[in-house]
Amino acid sequence: MGSNINISGSSNLKYEIVKEIMIDIKTEPEDPMMNASKCNNIYRVPCNLRKLNKDAYTPQLVSIGPLHYGRKKLRPMQTHKLHYLNLFIEERLKGKIEAMDKFKDFLKEKERKIRQCYAKKLFCGKKLVDLVLLDSVFIMELFLRIQRRRKEEGDDNNVDVPKQTCLSCCCTEIGCDGNHGAVSKQTSSDDDDVILKQTWLNKSIQRDLLLLENQIPLFILEELYSSVVPETDKQRDKFIEVAYDYFECFHPYEKIKDEKQDSDHPNPSGNNNNLDSDSQKKPSFRFERLKKNWRNDPAHFTDLIRYFYLSKEVASPEKVSSSCVLRTATKLRESGISFEKVTDRSLVDIKLEKVKILSWFLCLGCLPKSSYFKARLQIPQLKVDDTTECVLRNLIAFEQCHYSDQPYICNYVSLIDSLIHTKDDVELLVEKEVIVHELGSDTEVATLVNSLCKHVVADKTCYRKIIDEMNKQYQNEWYRTMASLRLVYFKDAWRASSTLVGIAVLVFTIFNFCRVVKLVLELDQRRPN
Repeated sequence: MGSNINISGSSNLKYEIVKEIMIDIKTEPEDPMMNASKCNNIYRVPCNLRKLNKDAYTPQLVSIGPLHYGRKKLRPMQTHKLHYLNLFIEERLKGKIEAMDKFKDFLKEKERKIRQCYAKKLFCGKKLVDLVLLDSVFIMELFLRIQRRRKEEGDDNNVDVPKQTCLSCCCTEIGCDGNHGAVSKQTSSDDDDVILKQTWLNKSIQRDLLLLENQIPLFILEELYSSVVPETDKQRDKFIEVAYDYFECFHPYEKIKDEKQDSDHPNPSGNNNNLDSDSQKKPSFRFERLKKNWRNDPAHFTDLIRYFYLSKEVASPEKVSSSCVLRTATKLRESGISFEKVTDRSLVDIKLEKVKILSWFLCLGCLPKSSYFKARLQIPQLKVDDTTECVLRNLIAFEQCHYSDQPYICNYVSLIDSLIHTKDDVELLVEKEVIVHELGSDTEVATLVNSLCKHVVADKTCYRKIIDEMNKQYQNEWYRTMASLRLVYFKDAWRASSTLVGIAVLVFTIFNFCRVVKLVLELDQRRPN
């Protein structure tokens, strides 16, 4: 009987311990990886990627959204956000806050959806709503001011703004000052805006706005643009078009002249202000061209910039074995593969152009208009500058978390990484203008590219057929022999002509030698015995 009591007591004790542990676990912050769902699209960068270059994923000036909110380094920009909120209400809404109240009600209604966008447990309620409202208005005001500055440069328009307390209804829990952000006088001149006046500051904010951890859902900004921003301030129909205009400088390939848009909107006077509002709101031809590559609407700015690189022309990713390793650029050149830049495709749209029969005689590729004799790896030109690493790292991190079945950027970077091992590989690609860089040396480019793929996992590649074809050619002795012949004797037209002249002289010499031998033999036969 006592034994039963002890067992029962022991069992109850164990149960209580388990229950306490369960309660403790529930009160701990949720792991972002364990909180994943179909709605998640804004992530914490995995720690194995973050430790390679923490600065590439961390905002330097402005925090957007809850993941970096409250950091001491970013607090100064919070004051400027309040300033923008005040200008947005006073200048654009003329002090009428009814639209802002409706927008705030929209955020309250969508709070659960907003929280589901983040793969991290967030604070909830009024604090989250106020934070998102302030950040969304800051982004909207910034984009509209930059758009206006591009359109109308040099307009001064100082206005008096009376002291008021309308901000108290919008930002009560985000560190509002004693005056609720109100000031006695403000200026609407873009020339007095510190962000627009200082190029480095504008570029730094632009860089912060593309970071994966520094995002708010795009549907919030679309709602703010469509329901709150006055029609007189809209130069585009949708906010996504405004965002495209803002981030267009990150487009990885050269700009194409917008001839179609020019023909659609003739402006003989040369004054953009004479265009009617409908023509001003039409999306640019380049935006329409980009939109054709969309599989889904972008969820946020990082997702939008990822679409800058994609193309529907690229094959779907296929599983690839780990033994399938591509050789470097200098090694592939030794097997007769040449590198050719293209500027009218998206960055991931790499193709191998090869005519099988003619490519057997690739030594003739040095002749004019003889590209059909070459196996040409056509690579869209990659421009490497100070922002390239930040952009690519955040896109890679986003794909690792969200697009594991569509790792196009990871595949692209992996392919470039395979081509580049040393500065000699970079030198070859720079010579062919496949890579254009603003770094100090080719060695720096090689180091940068080789660091991007560390800890990146992708079991699929959209370049499987291209890699298999290039590896086949590399392993073929005939191609390597013909490539050596071309590099030594047919590298350019002058060397080819010298080789051909040498061959002609050799043939002529052999022919004359044969003639002399023949004549000698005939003379010997004619001699009397």
